Order: sequence, then C-alpha cells, then structure tokens
Amino acid sequence: MTATARSLIAFLAASPVAALVEVAEAKGSTPREKGARMLVSPAAIFGTIGGGQLEFMAIDKARAMLKERAPMLAAEAGMDAASDALAVSGEVSPPGPSPRSRGDGARRADAGQRQVGMAAIMLDIPLGPEIGQCCGGRVAVGIRPIDEALRQELIRDAEAEDARRPHVYVFGGGHVGLSLASAFALLPVETIVVETRADALESMPDPVTTRLTPMPEEMVREAPVGAAFVVLTHDHALDFLIVAEALKRDDAAYVGMIGSKTKKATFKSWYLKTAGGTEKGLARLVSPIGGGTVKDKRPAVIAALAAAEIMTALLSGKAAAQIPSL
Repeated sequence: MTATARSLIAFLAASPVAALVEVAEAKGSTPREKGARMLVSPAAIFGTIGGGQLEFMAIDKARAMLKERAPMLAAEAGMDAASDALAVSGEVSPPGPSPRSRGDGARRADAGQRQVGMAAIMLDIPLGPEIGQCCGGRVAVGIRPIDEALRQELIRDAEAEDARRPHVYVFGGGHVGLSLASAFALLPVETIVVETRADALESMPDPVTTRLTPMPEEMVREAPVGAAFVVLTHDHALDFLIVAEALKRDDAAYVGMIGSKTKKATFKSWYLKTAGGTEKGLARLVSPIGGGTVKDKRPAVIAALAAAEIMTALLSGKAAAQIPSL
C-alpha cells in the first residue's frame, strides 16, 4: 500500500461520512490548480485546495451539505446509532474561523452556488477583496458527498498518484542523509536511503524506504527513469563509484555529491582519467549540493537547501505534470 493511499484509507475509515471538494476550474492567479482536491468530514479534513478564505468557505459548504443530508448519508454509510447521526449533522466539529469573520464574502459566495444534479453543488468564487483574498483569479469548486463508488475511485487515484511519484535515492544515512530523509518524508516523492551500514538505517523516518547493500552502486542501475541521486556516504571512494554510475544514467533528473571544491576536483581527475568519464557527463554533476550562497554546514541546513534544489530538478519540465492532487 502506498503512502498517500494509506493515509487516505485511514481518513475514510475514521470518517464514514465525508464530502469531496475539488477545484473544477481555475482562471488567473489561484492558490491551487484545476483538479486539486480535499476531503471534508464533520470533524476533520484531508488535503487542501489552497487554504485561506476560499478553503474555509468550501469547508463550511461541505459541512452544511453533510448536515442537510445527514439521515440519507448515515444510512448509506451503515450508521445506525443516534450519536453517529449527530456527528454527521455537524454537532461535532473543530473550531475554525466563524462565518462572521468572513463577513459579506461568504454571503456573496452563496450567490455563486448552484446545484449540479441531485448530489453535488458548484461554487463560483472570485478571489478578490469580497472574500478577503487578493489572488485576483477565479475558481469553480465542486462539492459532492462520497459514496462507496467514489471512495474506491479516490483510493485508486491515490495509488496511481503515488506510483507516479519521482524517486529520490539518498546514498548515505549519516547526519546529512538522515536530515535529507526527514525533509523528503514530508514531500511528494518516493525516498530510498541506501547504506552499507545497518546501524545507519535505524533512525530513518517511517515513510522512507531503506536498502542495506554491500554494493550501493547497483541501486543506481535499478532506479526508474527520472530519478534523483544524491551521494553523501562516509567513504569518498564509494561516493566516486556511485556518482560515476549515476552519471551513466542520461535519464536521471539530478545527480549530486556532497563535498568541497577540492573533493570535486579530485573526483574530476579520477572520473576523466580512470573511470572513462566525459566532460559532458561531468557537467551534469551538482557538487557541492544545495548551492554555494549560504555558508552554513549544519546538516539540517544543508538538507533543506539540497531538498529545494532536488525538488526543483524533479518538478521541472515533464515531471511538473505529475504533481499529486491531494
């Protein structure tokens, strides 16, 4: 089971009655793109359509829909206890911005609401001062209750989105490797930490996959198209072997190696004279990682800068079309 699908299934299990909120159309400057989704239950949310007043209004509308249709939705979800019906009706809900705090904006948005079929509603919302936002664009937001067929569709979509996630291979589980793994654990990527030392893998965060192998360069050959490779092992000679293998992958989105200018110069000499490398291949190597603007060598700082650099490489060009919708 993939990471997003696991979280989604857990949310749906805890929220037998919920609504899907989806950006159906986005014009101009908007917080999220067309297709962005979030799920709303009487007491929780999953995902985001961009936050701010737009999202608060959509949550209110979704919960109003759930409350209005409480008896029917409770029956469909197999809820027969009176307390469950009360929960569906919206009696249990976490505190949030009140309708009064949104003022006339929320009331104006009501004017842009229309029914779509028997189950869904559509909101047409200008993102201007009327609702307390200055994005300047306009969005259409669809809201519909989640039935069993839609539940299964959402799970399938989550699994498909996870399958399209770009892969990041972190070679080395030391201080910077652990910080990188922790940073990537929060991002929409599949992270694999590769090590030759078992103890270096013990503290990795849960969403991260770990691989213990005496020959880490073999993982480069097995990686899917468009993967990123960042190399920071405890052994410079091992770093060189892995990087040389990664530079053979013309389909890699990113190849980076931690180190100083001196380490890169040493690698260059070895790569060109001994490893059969080329200047063209060498030009693809990012080293040091994270750029040279910030002179801070603390592991967490290096990891933050490198993660931003790697995500930029992964999400540019064709990969940008694969951004998950939840």
